[in-house]
Amino acid sequence: MTDTALEDLYGYPADRTWVTANFVSSVDGAVTVDGRSAGLGSPADKRIYLLGRDLADVVLVGAGTVLAEGYRGARPDVARRGRLGLAPALPIAVVTARGSLTPGLPLFTDTAVPPIVVTTARAELPELPADVVVAGEEEVDLAVAVRELAARGLRRINLEGGPKLFGAMLAAGLVDELNLTVAPVLAAGDAGRIAHGPGGVPADLELRSVLRADDVLLLRYRRRDSR
Repeated sequence: MTDTALEDLYGYPADRTWVTANFVSSVDGAVTVDGRSAGLGSPADKRIYLLGRDLADVVLVGAGTVLAEGYRGARPDVARRGRLGLAPALPIAVVTARGSLTPGLPLFTDTAVPPIVVTTARAELPELPADVVVAGEEEVDLAVAVRELAARGLRRINLEGGPKLFGAMLAAGLVDELNLTVAPVLAAGDAGRIAHGPGGVPADLELRSVLRADDVLLLRYRRRDSR
């Protein structure tokens, strides 16, 4: 498919807050190989991953994923974002309830725009070059986090993980859409699933599109009861 066709297919609804999760999984459900999602990657998955960033206002990610994957500032396609009427910069919003971030991380030292740190009143954070949002006392209130992002004009939210944050967002009813790449791999091992948490009422999904790139499947689901 052309870039324009993919932009239309994966684009966000206009004039509303919308959370799209992006994950890759092996056929047997593993979310990582040797502790990182890169082991499941492919050119097709990377194309959709980068598209997800280019179409969003903000990337939302958990601190554990930032540390495990070595996150740096986002480098979106500025020309494409300009053509689509989006701001050239793409901030990364990191959720941390315990204050596990330090100012020397690449997320803070190698970025074109300061990150957003979503945390709690009880967290003991060092001084960070970031926009710090307090959303909750001891645990991050994710509904407050989403509202705070929307209040900053960041309504197209691209959720990149990890599984614990995704599970919590699902439990709070805050995920509208899931882009899932199924890698043609049987990983076995002890890797977790794309969502991890206490569970609850299963979300009823509608399959919106299926793309195939050689042996890789690119699936797009939407919650039937989404906002």
